Amino acid sequence: MNKKSVLPSLVSFVEKEIIPRYEAFDEAHDTAHVRNVIKNSLKLASGYDADINMVYAAAAYHDLGLAEGRKMHHIVSGRIIRSDKALRRWFSSGQIEMIAQAAEDHRASAAAVPRSIYGRILAEADRDIKINTIIMRTIQYELAHNPEGSRKEHIKAVMKHLHEKYGRQGYLKLYIPGSDNEKELHRIWDILDNEPAAISLVNDIFLKLC
Repeated sequence: MNKKSVLPSLVSFVEKEIIPRYEAFDEAHDTAHVRNVIKNSLKLASGYDADINMVYAAAAYHDLGLAEGRKMHHIVSGRIIRSDKALRRWFSSGQIEMIAQAAEDHRASAAAVPRSIYGRILAEADRDIKINTIIMRTIQYELAHNPEGSRKEHIKAVMKHLHEKYGRQGYLKLYIPGSDNEKELHRIWDILDNEPAAISLVNDIFLKLC
């Protein structure tokens, strides 16, 4: 099997049956997001001894659990993967289990290190750490879940999230040393160290979105 090429039949299935499900989620987790995670995952996988089809499937399915809420979405995604009989066309039961575990392990707030290279690749690919993108996605999430909130309330919530997740003491963990994400995270630390400038950046992006 060519590690660099995902099976066309798997791609066709995902394009028709899986990616459209993301249309029901908020803008921070829509079809553009899942396609970006797929792209990042395939790029990262090129440097590891990993089955490219398993990487692709894990990325495609990773957020489907959002259909039952955000809090446990990673666990629900794993359940969806294990129960999807269509995956048996391309994967063994053992491979499906590893794909499910990767989805379960991808969440940024997870306390434990992902159980396999598939989980590490997916977790890293899902981070996509670019400060403007992070702020935009966080604002979109806030607007979707608190549409009646004021701009001041939204900006305060965004700043709180940025510090809790991406700050120097934040819970975000990276698993691919020397990655673009690692370099970008250090840049974000510097930005957040200057609170007035960080708030101004959030405000500018909020105004562009609204």
